[in-house]
Amino acid sequence: MENLRSLEEKLGYRFQNGELLLTAVTHSSFANEQRRGQPFNERLEFLGDSVLSIVVSEYLFSAHKDLPEGELTRTRAALVCEGSCFEFAKKIDLGRYMRLGRGEELSGGRERSSILADAFEAVIAAIYLDGGLEAARAFILPFVKAQHVSQEDYKTRLQEIIQQNPEERLRYVVTGEFGPDHNKRFTVEVHLNSNVLGKGTGHSKKAAEQQAARQALELFGDQT
Repeated sequence: MENLRSLEEKLGYRFQNGELLLTAVTHSSFANEQRRGQPFNERLEFLGDSVLSIVVSEYLFSAHKDLPEGELTRTRAALVCEGSCFEFAKKIDLGRYMRLGRGEELSGGRERSSILADAFEAVIAAIYLDGGLEAARAFILPFVKAQHVSQEDYKTRLQEIIQQNPEERLRYVVTGEFGPDHNKRFTVEVHLNSNVLGKGTGHSKKAAEQQAARQALELFGDQT
């Protein structure tokens, strides 16, 4: 495990209570292999999810004064989903700092999207508990703003590439829908004629389409 001081530098935040950050990067698999009572990050993840949601909601509410509630909800879902949190976690190389059990370590846990997304939310909660909502907001917003711009651009950028050949046609096809109504997830494929260019998953069809477009862009060599 890397030194947490270097993680603090990447977070742009110095903890008063370092145990909070240590718990945030501790996976349950590690705790299960250690002494009884070893804290891990699932409770922090629960809190961090709510803090992320309120910060993103406030940001979208202020930044898009004309958007209706439904569109705000869909946009928020795309920004707080596992895929987005995974991307945020990769930007700070969070996987390097995770405390994982041996099995998770050997099976590639440091790069697993669910583990890193959950840990990112746990880090948010740790900052919130240590420094309050303003500190958490200052940490979250740069990620969210950059992702928001990217998400708005993926489909547009892909369309611009495809339009260079007027005979080509893009279609977004919903291939799956699962989960309860309050936590629905969709899978979408983007098709170029009869070829699948990319696949995406999200808590809304729009978010899944954006992730599919992003994957397609990578196929075309567009580094997103």
